[in-house]
Order: sequence, then structure tokens, then C-alpha cells
Amino acid sequence: MPTPLDLAALRRHAVARSLFPPTTLLAAVERLGGFVQADPLRAPARAQDLTLRHRVKNYRAGDLERRYPQLPLQEDFFINYGFLTPALRALMHPRTARRAWDKPRWKLAHAVLAEVERLGVAHPATVDAALGHGPVRNWFGGNSRLSTELLDGLHYRSHLDVVRRDNGTRVYALAAPWQAAADPQAAMDAMADALVRKYAPLPAASLSQLINMLAGAAPQWESLRKPTLARAKQRLAHACIDGVDWYWPGDEAPTRGWRSPSQVRLLAPFDPVVWDRRRFELLWGWAYRFEAYTPAHKRVRGHYALPLLWRDEVIGWGNLKVVDGCLQHDLGYVAGRAPRDAGFKQALDDELQRLHDFLGLGT
Repeated sequence: MPTPLDLAALRRHAVARSLFPPTTLLAAVERLGGFVQADPLRAPARAQDLTLRHRVKNYRAGDLERRYPQLPLQEDFFINYGFLTPALRALMHPRTARRAWDKPRWKLAHAVLAEVERLGVAHPATVDAALGHGPVRNWFGGNSRLSTELLDGLHYRSHLDVVRRDNGTRVYALAAPWQAAADPQAAMDAMADALVRKYAPLPAASLSQLINMLAGAAPQWESLRKPTLARAKQRLAHACIDGVDWYWPGDEAPTRGWRSPSQVRLLAPFDPVVWDRRRFELLWGWAYRFEAYTPAHKRVRGHYALPLLWRDEVIGWGNLKVVDGCLQHDLGYVAGRAPRDAGFKQALDDELQRLHDFLGLGT
């Protein structure tokens, strides 16, 4: 008799399909839809590293940044900024930005392009020193260098590639000419499929939101968002559970038996398992919020609270920091206390040891 599809089965499927057995770095990125979101905050490591440590064998903090220039991976903006496979990146370019630059801005940008061409590989500080553009006010109210802002804009507009990072700073080179998509609708469909592979199973409202976010990936095809959503719904598997429509790839079977391992995982705020806050609340029955940019006195769970997964339930959160070479943790639980399940304490100790090794502490 077939196993009925209920929210518990969908929750198990969401965890199992995303937290696959550890593999190589490139294979892990490909299984994550060809994209890993990046974030500069380090608490205790950057989000991309916290995401990959569960999915890549023997992964250590900083491995992605160190290794991606030698792999077929690139940096770019998709629905947010991160590391992509070339195949996914090629779907979006040549890209026409929503915000058009005026002639004076383009004059400055062409000077930057000429300097990058002269240098071959260009660090923002070198470009800035050559052109003397000076500081500007950035979009979040801080100061940045105009040259850096122009380099970022030219990268987004398909003119530059990021070839590596020097101590976290992007280093640029001229991009090769892009081949425009012969079929823009097919490109949009492929990008939608990449998002579904990464974040499924998805409630209908989240699927719609993700497709809308493709306007940032390919603004030139913004008019195709509605047909892209309609086409996705036609080819994806679908079920209505407790009054909510859910979607996932048609070749997957959420009712297939899967036994949750007795394992604890502390997940990045942008991990695919927890990234969609709407889905999170539907699957686990409580609201998780990322509070790094919330004033300290208004925080409920902490500056960079990591959702705590036990088996297939997100039961709490943890704030971690490294002090004098030692990993310190402060845990909270939705139920107000730690589970009494046999094995939880050992599983938690094992996870903290994995984090210790991942961060290279005491080595």
C-alpha cells in the first residue's frame, strides 16, 4: 500500500534531498542547482562554507574561495550573489541591467574597462590608484570606492569576470564575448528548474517568489516571468497538503521511505534547508528570522543564530563564536529544553567536533 503523502513525509524529503551524502566540491554545487549563495559575515564562518561543510567530504572553512579559480565555478549574481557553474551563469548573459547608466557614468566605466584591459588581471585598489575616482556613498549608507562600485556594476552587466579573491577582495579580468540565448524562454525555464532543484519541495507562494526573483538574474527577460511560472507548474510534481499546494521535480518521490539519521546539524541561515522562511514555518511550525541586521535589543535568538536540525526536525538554534582558539556555543530550543531522546547529547557533541575540525581549531 503506498505511503500517504503528508507534511511529515514532505519534511523528510526536504531534508533528505538537500543533505545528500558528502561528495566533491563541484558535484555538491551541481546538486545544489549549480549555485551556492555567498555572504561576507563570518560567525563562526561564512554562509557558503557553513552550507558546503555538510555536503563536501573533508571540507574546511575557506575551501570554496581557495579552490574555485581552479574549478569550473564562477562568481556572479543569480537570485542573490554567489558561486555558480558556468552552465547556469551562461543562461543569464549578456545581461541588461534594470538600472541604466547615464553617459557620464559610462564614461567612467569605460575608463575602468580600459584599465582592466591594460592590467590583464585587476585588483580594485590598483584600478582606484590609477584612476583616482575616490570614495562614494554606497546603497546601505556606508563609504566605498567608486572604482569598486564600477567594477561590480560592470561584472553584473556582463563585461567582467571575477577570476579569484585576494584576502576576500574580488579580482577582475575582461569577460569573453557572450553568446546570447537563442531561446530566452528555454533559458528562463532552465533557471527555474535550477531553483526548484535547490529549494524543493516548495509551497506555491515560494515557487512564485523565486520565479519573480529571476528578474534580478535576467532583467532583459522580465516579461517572461509569468509564463515561466505557468510552465514550471505544468511540468513539476504537485500535491495539496493541508490546503497548501506544493511543488517538486517530477522525477522525485517524496513518499519513498527514508529513515532520518540520528544526527545533529547546525545549519547556515542561508542553507537550502532553511532559506525559504515561509517553507520553514510550514514544515517545522515556528518562525525563524535572520537577525544579524536587527538592532541588538530587538533580537530574539541572536546575531547569527544557526538553525539546529535533529534528525528531520529543526528544534532550536545555536550561536557560535571562536574565543582564544576555542569554539563556544550558546543553544536555544523551541520547546524550552534539549530533547531527552537517547543519543541527542552524543550527536550534538559530534556536531560540535565536526565544527571544530571544519574551522581548523587546535590544529
